[in-house]
Amino acid sequence: MKIIAVEEHFLTENYRNFLRSRKEFPKRDIVEQGGKRFEREWWSPINYKLINPDLPDKVYDLGEGRLKDMDESSIDMQVLSFSFPGIEPFNATDGTSMAKDINDELAEIVKRYPERFAGFAAIAPQDPDAAADELERAVKKLGFKGAVINGNIRGEYLDDEKYWVIFERAEKLDVPIYIHPRTPSEDMIKPYSVWPVLTLAGWGFAAEAGLHGIRLICSGVFDEYPGLKIIMGHLGESIPFWLWRLDSQWPHDEMGIYSGPSRKLQKTPSQYFKDNFHVTTSGMFWQPVIQFVCSVLGTDKVLFATDYPYETTKIAVQVIESMPMSDIDKEKICHLNAEKLLRL
Repeated sequence: MKIIAVEEHFLTENYRNFLRSRKEFPKRDIVEQGGKRFEREWWSPINYKLINPDLPDKVYDLGEGRLKDMDESSIDMQVLSFSFPGIEPFNATDGTSMAKDINDELAEIVKRYPERFAGFAAIAPQDPDAAADELERAVKKLGFKGAVINGNIRGEYLDDEKYWVIFERAEKLDVPIYIHPRTPSEDMIKPYSVWPVLTLAGWGFAAEAGLHGIRLICSGVFDEYPGLKIIMGHLGESIPFWLWRLDSQWPHDEMGIYSGPSRKLQKTPSQYFKDNFHVTTSGMFWQPVIQFVCSVLGTDKVLFATDYPYETTKIAVQVIESMPMSDIDKEKICHLNAEKLLRL
């Protein structure tokens, strides 16, 4: 069975070097432990990882090593996206410049391996007009399939109308925006900071991205741009679980006890999610949850992904192949939905 994985990450050497030059987060520095030198990548004031310079870092490999991993796991194609922590924490000038460099470099990789790789554009929402223009350039000139935005933008979220030019352009181009999580914003992170591990993929990522998705629904952006398509990883960042509850607690005119969104919405939260969102299996390789999400959204809205290189690709494939569902539903999740949505 053909398998297309749609949340597969990479970084570039230019990006790594830029982090090394920074004094603000995210940044990189050198630390010694046990008589050995490590490079330390800081994502926030309380989160970092130690990197052993003697070991290869797969996230930078866009060649034979990655292809070998794909072949060993039966992955036919990866749709590549720029990894967390992304360029969203930078100032507008640095972010916009970095996005163009990243996209040009990725375009060369896709051109070299057109049957194995496709790309989502990196954009810098810090300058919304420039981000919309870069999205258009990346789609029309570089052949990319949409864009990825890594979480909040210096503490702000895309429901702010100043960012909607990006959504307007995405709808016009008929390409999706992939909203990928990162650590919670400074305003959100304080209750997590007692246990820094809670700010990361095990909990904080989903809390941050799920909030982002719900804020978009509340904002009315999907009434303004009904053809807008959003992708969220990790089986929807918990939102499918909450859809009934969201609908049941949604403000109604006759209740008069809750303050609702700033504008009256045309649909319920669950209907917006079903109409405008797709979800991927990235990092969520658990059959009961996959079955639940498919039962809520339908298999047409679920796409296969692994979260490479941060998760084990072989497990991701094994779980989806062993799902108790029809062959056509597996085909939809593994490649047909991606081919339709991304025009692969």
